[in-house]
Amino acid sequence: MSAQTELSGSVTTVYKVTGMSCGHCEGSVSGEISQIPGVDSVKAVASTGEVTVVSSVPLDDEAVRAAVDEAGFELAGRA
Repeated sequence: MSAQTELSGSVTTVYKVTGMSCGHCEGSVSGEISQIPGVDSVKAVASTGEVTVVSSVPLDDEAVRAAVDEAGFELAGRA
C-alpha cells in the first residue's frame, strides 16, 4: 500500500512516529494531529508506530511534524 491514497474525495496518509509506547501516547499524537486544518480522522498505533491520517486535502508534512513534535514524539516520515 502506498503511503498516501485518495478515496472518494479524502486523502489517507500513513506516517511513522517513534517513541510511542502506550495508549496515552497514541492519544497525545492523535490529539495534536487532529488539530491540523483538513484532518478528518487520526488513528495512532503504538505497537507499530504507525499513524493513519484521513484528511480532506493532502497535508503538509511539516505541519504533521510540528504536531508530532508538540505531542513529544518524532516523525520518522511516511510509512
